[in-house]
Amino acid sequence: MGRIWKLGDNINTDVIIPGRYNVTTDPAQLARHCLCEVLPEFAQEVQTGDILLAGHNFGCGSSREHAPTSIQANGIKVVIARSFARIFYRNAVNIGLPVLICEEAVLAGEDGQQMDVNLESGLITNLTTGQQFQSEPLDPFVARIVAACGIVNYIQQQGTLR
Repeated sequence: MGRIWKLGDNINTDVIIPGRYNVTTDPAQLARHCLCEVLPEFAQEVQTGDILLAGHNFGCGSSREHAPTSIQANGIKVVIARSFARIFYRNAVNIGLPVLICEEAVLAGEDGQQMDVNLESGLITNLTTGQQFQSEPLDPFVARIVAACGIVNYIQQQGTLR
């Protein structure tokens, strides 16, 4: 359960973490500047377990892991969008950040409301309004990568990509 932080369409990786802050790979440093140009209060007010809602094409732009890393380092439980740029989606999964597509939940959710997400079933509940939405649950292989906290950990644990 967490607070909703809502963004619009076409939020690119340079909006998620401006290029001038990409001089480090330290997640804590990246977290301080996450979404600083569109939600200046985000890094100070976000709580572990909060949820990011976004419109179409979230994470478009440059292919770098800094963007999902900065989101994850702020304690975001899951990013739910109407659609994702494929490279952002892959980078998020690779670092263990859950991402779901659910247009209805995004359209109905408002900034500041409370939401709960069951990653296993894909059930999304807006606790403020009582509305429930069904997204596709994570693919079982993707779920295993997320549960391992990323692809590198998954490979270290499994010894393979099965």
